[in-house]
Amino acid sequence: MVKRISLLPLLLLVSQQFYPQSFEVQSPNKDIGLIVTIADDISWSVSLGDTQILENVTLGMDFESGPDFGAAPKIKDHSIKKFSSVIRPAVPHKDAEIIDDYVELVLRFKKKYNLTFRLYDDGIAYRFSDKNKGNRIVVSEKMSMTFPRGTTSFFPKEDSMYSHNERSYLNKPLETINSSDFCSLPVVFTTANTKVLFTETALHDYPGMFIRGNGNTTLNAIFPKYVLETTTADEWPDRNQKITKEASYIAKTEGNRDYPWRVYIISDDDRTFVESNLTYQLSKPQAIKNTSWIKPGKVAWDWYNANNIYGVDFESGLNTPTYKYYIDFAAENGIEYVILDEGWTKSTTEILDFNPAMDVPELIRYGKEKGVALILWVLWKPLDENLDQILKTYKGWGVKGIKVDFMQRNDQYMVSSYERIARACAKLELMVDFHGAFKPSGLRRTYPNVINYEGVKGSEHNKWSKDITPEHNVTIPFIRMAAGPMDYTPGAMSNTSEKNNSISFERPMSLGTRAHQIAMYVIYEAPLQMLCESPSRYYKEQETVDFIVKIPTIWDETIVLHGAIGDYIALARRKNDTWYIGAMTDWNPRKLELDLSFLNEGSYKMLLYKDGINANRFAEDYEIETLEVNKNSKISAKMAAGGGWTAIISKNNQ
Repeated sequence: MVKRISLLPLLLLVSQQFYPQSFEVQSPNKDIGLIVTIADDISWSVSLGDTQILENVTLGMDFESGPDFGAAPKIKDHSIKKFSSVIRPAVPHKDAEIIDDYVELVLRFKKKYNLTFRLYDDGIAYRFSDKNKGNRIVVSEKMSMTFPRGTTSFFPKEDSMYSHNERSYLNKPLETINSSDFCSLPVVFTTANTKVLFTETALHDYPGMFIRGNGNTTLNAIFPKYVLETTTADEWPDRNQKITKEASYIAKTEGNRDYPWRVYIISDDDRTFVESNLTYQLSKPQAIKNTSWIKPGKVAWDWYNANNIYGVDFESGLNTPTYKYYIDFAAENGIEYVILDEGWTKSTTEILDFNPAMDVPELIRYGKEKGVALILWVLWKPLDENLDQILKTYKGWGVKGIKVDFMQRNDQYMVSSYERIARACAKLELMVDFHGAFKPSGLRRTYPNVINYEGVKGSEHNKWSKDITPEHNVTIPFIRMAAGPMDYTPGAMSNTSEKNNSISFERPMSLGTRAHQIAMYVIYEAPLQMLCESPSRYYKEQETVDFIVKIPTIWDETIVLHGAIGDYIALARRKNDTWYIGAMTDWNPRKLELDLSFLNEGSYKMLLYKDGINANRFAEDYEIETLEVNKNSKISAKMAAGGGWTAIISKNNQ
């Protein structure tokens, strides 16, 4: 007798083990579609409408021991859910209320890890979560993404991972970015009809990511190795370190944790990248309860202008009379802070004692009398070596915050150091401005006292280069600013056209018009915002200062009216019932038509600061004008080459 054997159970087993599994999810508005495929590895693709944007992204994490993520993955179960809430930032750098709507796909794997995707109307994000317990050593993390042929990138190319992350954005075809080329984040990719901004957030106790080319349309993630030993560098030994020994792995951590979110802002409209709050929405929630002591505001800053005070009866420089002059200027103009930058300490490494020519306790007392608080610049290296004592000492003196400089790394130790500083400062009610820093990566939501970051090629580069062009200035709002606030340090009063510009470390000039500089106070997000010029020069430009100090540094609402990366931008921001519009252009003179329909009913006064009729010839030429407007008004913002345009719109009864 022949026995009949059913093959169905075997076929089911084979199909479960070898047939790919696919999961499809759409954003709340159905515009963005995600397909995740589980086969020999984990991969996914994404489309906007009917257009595929990313053809293939493969993911994984390799560990020294224990289960790897993405290796022969087997799904245990999954869930798809919708979420909706409202986030109210303690320090609203863009919007006072953020609508947080998303669809979440969670894939749970048999080897005790999860992969979570979140789809928003303006992008997607993913992260791994480890559900294993015990210590874990991360050998590497895999993220390989492939774009369609013909894709280009605004590529912030780095020469080393030991970097301030202050780069120009090079518009390059992906095929020309080879395996020796890598960049910091954020980075933008341009396909035929759409752009993708890639960055990361919720970065805690883990190294920051860089992206490396391959000479084709595929790019890979790379990371700095775990640092085992450093020594003092030969050049600038007070601030520079030489990494002498690295591990073969990138991180030492514990299981049962979430890894950073990898964020993709996706749009066929460049304005989206300025309006998006994704990097904030995906950050860890606030870790401190009381934030009433965190006071955003403007800062009179010394280093850019090299303490070039003139028309006074004392010798200017790193001395008490000079900084009393800064304090007087701040007090007379309602500027909340003065920074004591490099030079106030006994030496750059002896940061618990003063420069003998500067009576810091007296300056703090004098500032308090005048209603002006002080912020102290410190090098990261000596601060890291004696964090608690230094911060407690500064707090005891009565300062309101610190500006930490020359970190220059984003390996795991350095990323964790940012959080140690933020946490320690929060306990003492001190604000933090990170300079010489990598891009914002979510810490500002967890610790709102982290009130600004540099990590941008800003105006200080005017002191030694001609890199800060109007084109650069209308590129960074769409790319770097998508990661978070940026300490660009605007406010230069020596403004020039291309042919009239020259480089001077102690008498720097900006490229572009005066009105271009003023528009930055509306366009550039910076809750702690600098005025970089010498008070002596500002006193001669009082009309301009009077306009600047009317502009807030935090906002209730942001609307981008026009925008094209590297070409122009015009946006409107609201604070209470007053609206502020800023517009900037590259070296092309431009006219933008502005629709004021965002206003409420009623009549408004519009105070304008715009390029003067001769700004193309003499970049410091400007004009101030007052108009009557309402929600039906259409206004033409006419800008000179490298120009700008700013408006303050207030109700007539105010």
